[in-house]
Amino acid sequence: MQPGPLIGIAFALLTILVGNYLEGGHAGSMVGGPAALIVLGGTIGAVIVQYPFPTLASAFKAAGSTFKKSPVDPAKIVDEIVDYANRARRDGILALEKVSETASDAFLRKALMMAVDGVDSQTLRETLEVAIGQEEEHGEDAAKVFEAMGGYSPTVGIIGAVLGLIHVMSNLSDIAAVGQGIAAAFVATIYGVAVANILFLPLAGRIKLIVREKAMLRELTLTGVLAIQAGLNPKLVRERLSQFLTEHGPKKDGTGTPAKAAG
Repeated sequence: MQPGPLIGIAFALLTILVGNYLEGGHAGSMVGGPAALIVLGGTIGAVIVQYPFPTLASAFKAAGSTFKKSPVDPAKIVDEIVDYANRARRDGILALEKVSETASDAFLRKALMMAVDGVDSQTLRETLEVAIGQEEEHGEDAAKVFEAMGGYSPTVGIIGAVLGLIHVMSNLSDIAAVGQGIAAAFVATIYGVAVANILFLPLAGRIKLIVREKAMLRELTLTGVLAIQAGLNPKLVRERLSQFLTEHGPKKDGTGTPAKAAG
């Protein structure tokens, strides 16, 4: 579980509630079931109109994955690729046919099998770059769903506020209730702006970061397999792949200097 998103959402909500209290408000004034229904229902309905169900399903799945820790460690992938490079240099690339079946990552397994099957480097690169591009595009689509929700929800919140004001104006005979009615009407606007800027847009940004990190990992894997196919020295393979880790953030040892990967 990644605590960052939950901490961020909780912190934002807490500071809003505390600020509201310091200004003399109370939490009860910000609670409105109909307002929440209008904002969430209207926003979801709008994105259903804009995007097909498979895209929506993948978007919500991607949003759920932002709360989970990535199962792939780039440093371990580098170690694994270097181990394959050692085996290929010692026993030949065909020796990777059996061990590649146990590769920790499906993309790495596919790349190794293509190399073992004798696919030339240019074809291997072009084929896998297409796969990387498609995967990145699908990830961007998931982020765009939440960007769209972040755009729709404030507007739907305004619709909810206007509906509330219409109800208030139709009952002006009860002057005492007019003030409370107007205040309640604007709760929908608060919900619309809040979920857009605390949930939907930050989720979109986080999904984009994950997509970029995943694309970087795919490029690392592709570079490593091409290096193995070219018969490069395993030390040179490690050095080449380490360039990717500098962007990802290399792990450090107790002295504060970057730790060298084992192998």
